[in-house]
Amino acid sequence: MHQRYPPQLPLALRQPEPRGLDGFIAHGNGAAVAAVRQWADGSGEPYIYLHGGAASGKSQLLVCAAGEVRQRGLGVVYLPLDTPRLTPAVLDDLEQRDAILLDALQAIAGNAVWEQAVFNLYNRARDAGRRLLAAARQPAGRLGIGLPDLASRLTAGASYHLRPLSDAGRAELLRIGAEQRGLRFGEAMISYILSRCPRDPGALSTLLDDIDRAALAEQRQPTIRSIGRLLERLEHPETHSATVTASSEQPLDQSRDHTANPNRT
Repeated sequence: MHQRYPPQLPLALRQPEPRGLDGFIAHGNGAAVAAVRQWADGSGEPYIYLHGGAASGKSQLLVCAAGEVRQRGLGVVYLPLDTPRLTPAVLDDLEQRDAILLDALQAIAGNAVWEQAVFNLYNRARDAGRRLLAAARQPAGRLGIGLPDLASRLTAGASYHLRPLSDAGRAELLRIGAEQRGLRFGEAMISYILSRCPRDPGALSTLLDDIDRAALAEQRQPTIRSIGRLLERLEHPETHSATVTASSEQPLDQSRDHTANPNRT
C-alpha cells in the first residue's frame, strides 16, 4: 500500500503527543485559540502567524494544534526551527502533510539559505492547499527577514499576539493537564509545583508528562514528596546519575567487605 506521508523526519525529531486544543488554557488569548482551532479543522485561514515573548505559550499552542489535526486522522508535522543541527533539507517534501507547524521562526531570520527554503516551502504548501501555522518571538514585520518575498508572505496572513498565562492560568493548566492524564492533583500540590517550576506552559506540560511516567512506573498517584524527588532529578541529572552508578556498584563493595570481615552484618 502506498505510504502518503514520509515515515519520519530527518534527525528523528520527536513529534508531540496527540493531545488537542482542549488542553490549552486560553486565558487572555481567546481570539488566537479560536482562530487556531478553525485552522486545525480546516474551516479557518490556511495560514496563521503567532508571536509572543518567552513563556507566552507559543510552542504549547502549536503542539496542541498539531495534536488536534492528528486526532482527525490527517498528516501533520511540528518543526521547531531552533533544533540543534537542523538543516534546510528538513523542509523538503513537508507539503505532503496536510498541516505544517513551524516554531521558533526567529532562529532562521537573517540566514539566506534558510529563508529561501522556508519561502519555497510556503509556496509549495499554498499550491498544494496545505495549512501552515508559524510562530516566533517577534511580529512578522519585525522578525528581521532579509528575503523580501518571504517577509511579504509572512505578513500576508492573520497574526495574533500571545500573552503569558497568569498564575491562575498556570494553575488551571496543571489541573486540567493532570485530569487528562488520570492524575489527582490537590491545591497544595499545584502550589508546590508552581513555586518551583518555570512559567512556560510548554515546560509545565512536559513536567506533567514526566510526572505521569513516574506515576505509571511506581504504580501509584503522585505525592508532593514524589514530585519533589522528580524535580531534584530533573534539576540535577548529573547528581542522580552518580547516585545510580554508586548504587549499582554497592553490592560489589559489600561483597569485598564481607570477604575481609566475615562478622560484618
